[in-house]
Amino acid sequence: MQKTDSNFIITKKNTKERVVCTLSGNLRPNQLRPCFLFVPSKRVLRVTTSYLFFYYKLSRNLIHFPSLYSLQTLEWAMDRQTGRHDSSAAVQPDAAVLVAVHDGDTIINNDTKDTSRWGTLVLAYKTLGVVFGGLVTSPLYVYPSMPLKSPTEDDYLGIYSIMFWTLSLIGVVKYATIALKADDQGEGGTFALYSLLCRNINIGILSSKNASLNTSHSYVNQSKKPSRLGKFCERSLIARRVLLFIAMLGMCMLIGDGILTPAISVLSAMDGLRARFPSVSKSLVETLSAIVLIVLFLLQKFGTSRVSFLFSPIMGAWTLTTPLVGIYSIIKHYPSIFKAISPHYIVLFLRNGKQGWIYLGGTVLCITGSEAMFADLGHFNRSSIRIAFFFTIYPSLVLTYAGQTAYLIRNPDDHFDGFYKFIPSAVYWPIFVIATLAAIVASQSLISATFSVIKQSVVLDYFPRVKVVHTSSSKEGEVYSPEVNYILMILCVAVILIFGDGQDIGNAFGVVVSMVMLITTILLTLVMIIIWRTPLALVALYFIVFFVIESVYVSAIFTKIPEGGWIPFAISLILAFIMFGWFYGRQRKLQYELTHKIDSARLRTLLMDPGLQRVPGLCFFYTNIQDGLTPILGHYIKNMRSLHKVTVFTTLRYLLVPKVAPGERIVVSKLGLSGVYRCVIRYGYADKLSLEGDDLVNQVIESLRAHVLHCSNHNSTEESDEISELEEAKLAGVVHIRGKTRFYIGKHCGWFDRTMLAFYEVLHSNCRSALPAMGVPLPQRIEVGMLYEA
Repeated sequence: MQKTDSNFIITKKNTKERVVCTLSGNLRPNQLRPCFLFVPSKRVLRVTTSYLFFYYKLSRNLIHFPSLYSLQTLEWAMDRQTGRHDSSAAVQPDAAVLVAVHDGDTIINNDTKDTSRWGTLVLAYKTLGVVFGGLVTSPLYVYPSMPLKSPTEDDYLGIYSIMFWTLSLIGVVKYATIALKADDQGEGGTFALYSLLCRNINIGILSSKNASLNTSHSYVNQSKKPSRLGKFCERSLIARRVLLFIAMLGMCMLIGDGILTPAISVLSAMDGLRARFPSVSKSLVETLSAIVLIVLFLLQKFGTSRVSFLFSPIMGAWTLTTPLVGIYSIIKHYPSIFKAISPHYIVLFLRNGKQGWIYLGGTVLCITGSEAMFADLGHFNRSSIRIAFFFTIYPSLVLTYAGQTAYLIRNPDDHFDGFYKFIPSAVYWPIFVIATLAAIVASQSLISATFSVIKQSVVLDYFPRVKVVHTSSSKEGEVYSPEVNYILMILCVAVILIFGDGQDIGNAFGVVVSMVMLITTILLTLVMIIIWRTPLALVALYFIVFFVIESVYVSAIFTKIPEGGWIPFAISLILAFIMFGWFYGRQRKLQYELTHKIDSARLRTLLMDPGLQRVPGLCFFYTNIQDGLTPILGHYIKNMRSLHKVTVFTTLRYLLVPKVAPGERIVVSKLGLSGVYRCVIRYGYADKLSLEGDDLVNQVIESLRAHVLHCSNHNSTEESDEISELEEAKLAGVVHIRGKTRFYIGKHCGWFDRTMLAFYEVLHSNCRSALPAMGVPLPQRIEVGMLYEA
């Protein structure tokens, strides 16, 4: 027994396979107190409490209880062998559990400081093949994308100075230093920033009253009073809609990146054939690039597990060889190139006026892929990404661009092929092979990221349902969507064949890069003000510096919209409109259901109707709300005059957290009526939908059986009768009922609702059903139609 403070006592019981601990306390009624549970083994198998209260996983092994209400006991268990759930695992003596009860908001644990350094270095090595593919291959197309006209030595020195400070400020300071701290439970990206804001302030696009009823999409942390800006965002419906649209546009720009990165990377790499053999036509290079991409997309359905071990060695070879060539070029052509680090060369360059300003649209490509440092945070950790960037990627890019610039100063007319021209003849073909393989790896990384973003959007109801297939049994994040894959393939090939010129694709790429950076800056500023409570002077310094830099880039690249820049802008706006329309329609449907929901008293009245028949069988009745039942139930009972003897009202709930522990996935409860239960199946946006068909039925039945045994007050007769009823209902037949609802758009609707809901109906009628995604057999599915008045 170990006493932690005056209120709490921990009792630890060691068994052969597990360590079972109980924390007991004596809190006064209504007393609120934060609690942190830390489990070094990272294997919490079960958490049980004497009262139902909310707990929140800050990480895999740290659980936060924001407000404990009359907590009396808390019990958890873990395996004695770290990393396995097998109860027969060999005993390890170093298994331990630590618990801390705090009055503050944070906990510092010194035991985690000795994390394996080798493990972090291995992760840093793996990031080369996943995170930095787009960034480190950017020298292939930066100079060829610039419309330089008779450039001088000062022009090249100014361009290199701009690229150096862009990499240093945006890459090092903004992303590697600041943005990586703004993770949402380990996940990064623009959507993670938005979900982080959602969990701290109420910024749903519905009214505050209705948004507060549906607390399942987000957890609003009320431990701190909202700032003035947070209160404004909560009160203003327009601000909430604009913020949601900005976050969606950022995600769509990343999808646009998934279209353009394969196109420009592979095309630029294959263009090395023309540099060595001038007789090779441009159309042949475009055709070969299109063939490579088609093969790459057709192989997506097989997954990347079998070849992913090659990604890091390929990118490692690229990251090592290009700076070596750069150093050789610096020594040979222009040893004083690093004087360009002085910012006054930027001033000299910008004296070119409008022409120098337009050139900025090409230099922004040097930071291509930096957003991946933040977006791929969920697959690695801060330390590994920072180590890889600071010690390999950043110096590699600085030296490579310095070598290219040194060569171009002596050969100013070779900028149209600024990469392959500066490669020495002795190593030309090895570099060509490495460049082609690196371009394919970079393309694969962005394609995989696009699939992941689409999957996260689908499970959170921000995107119409598409088919998502898991191509690996061991890597849950490795997904594939057939519809998305073929659309990406068509668009990538079309970009190459129609806009085959490197400058046009570079113009399009620049729009994506600059817009994503600007959106991240805006959302990160909101996080600083609303969540971090950073001093306003520091927030202003951050916002002014990066907003000005990125706004200049955006203004420069917007001049290229007629010359190819419209491609990603149009694609992203269309995708953002689809996402916003879908999410708005789903939220309006939820608003109607919350307003017209059926509570327990109403359900009891319906079941007491003598004309109602309780037919044999097990029914899963799907509802989108947890606080009450869907109005479709009343519509169904009124017209069918029947209900199954065992009816489980089931809600699929996706949370704004990456993963939900398996033991916390299915939550069942009784509704106080015979044969009527509630079931909530919870998933994080990075979870695999693993419950399908019979597995779903069996696991829910097991959960119901355990719940009956736990809540029966040791009445064996009552237990056996209720369990027998469950088994008989399962044997009699299983049916899954869901609503097929449509909006009735009346004359009183405003133009915004009329437009968005009509668009939502078009999307809804052409998307996949939610039940096939659960693997429910067709004969067991029933759809009940109903009109919702908008």
